Amino acid sequence: MKNVAKIATCLLLAFTVGGQAYAVDGGNPKKGKHLYKKECKACHSKGDAAGELTPMSKTMSQWDRYFKRDMHKVKPEVFEKLSEKDRLDIQQFLYDHAADSDQPQTCG
Repeated sequence: MKNVAKIATCLLLAFTVGGQAYAVDGGNPKKGKHLYKKECKACHSKGDAAGELTPMSKTMSQWDRYFKRDMHKVKPEVFEKLSEKDRLDIQQFLYDHAADSDQPQTCG
């Protein structure tokens, strides 16, 4: 019975870690942080019209859904000027530092 519990625990751990690694792949979080500060903070700071938005504003799965559904609809021209790689880098940064990540972060 102990072996079954060990195997089940290993499988659960593998699926948990594997699922998180699969969610965002290929982005550069360091470049994403720079791009976020340069392109996003202008509108998404405390007191701005778009409201404060930091990586910790959402969970990892919420950031994935946000980018999958392309939710940046208010000023799409701002978001559309970024390349697909730039958006992936920003997504990776936001995902890696989301509220439920191992390294939650604002973006000071």
